[in-house]
Amino acid sequence: MNSTIIESLKKRRTQYALGRNVALDKDALTTLVKDAIKHTPSSFNSQSSRAVILFGEQSEQFWELTKQELKKIVPAEAFAPTAAKLDSFAAGIGTVLFYEDQSVVKGLQEQFALYADNFPVWSEQSSGMAQFAVWLALTEAGVGASLQHYNPVTDEATRQEWNVPATWKLRAQMPFGSHEGGFGEKAFMDDAQRFITVG
Repeated sequence: MNSTIIESLKKRRTQYALGRNVALDKDALTTLVKDAIKHTPSSFNSQSSRAVILFGEQSEQFWELTKQELKKIVPAEAFAPTAAKLDSFAAGIGTVLFYEDQSVVKGLQEQFALYADNFPVWSEQSSGMAQFAVWLALTEAGVGASLQHYNPVTDEATRQEWNVPATWKLRAQMPFGSHEGGFGEKAFMDDAQRFITVG
């Protein structure tokens, strides 16, 4: 059976070698990210996912802020590899910052007390789906990306820099850009260890 969605899933890979040779312009990329998040499912249709989409110098600024915050906690003699990695993210055309709005989560907890403990978990699941939806949409557009987690190290500096609402909780960062490198072979564990089929 041929499936275009499965073929798309197979094409999605982590790309660390990013550049700015992207065919789509800023408006098209912004629409792509917005549409991917907008059409991602969420529990109770909560639509708790939020995003800050940074391009060019603003994206570079995010990774510079991250670098400055990490300098405070990473030993100086070990910082060079960290700085090089952050510079590779900044070399892309942009970065998506993924957030979950905690006011939505809290509101659902109050409205549906029986499920109160589950809403933070469901929020994280929605966030993961939104991140993957954006990644897949970028892949289909021929744009490389990777998923990073420098939160909570950068949370406060980022909030101040871009006036991010206090109720938004940073969950992940996705630098994106042109593919400037290839990929190694991807290994998979044996299906028998991973799946149980019944019936």
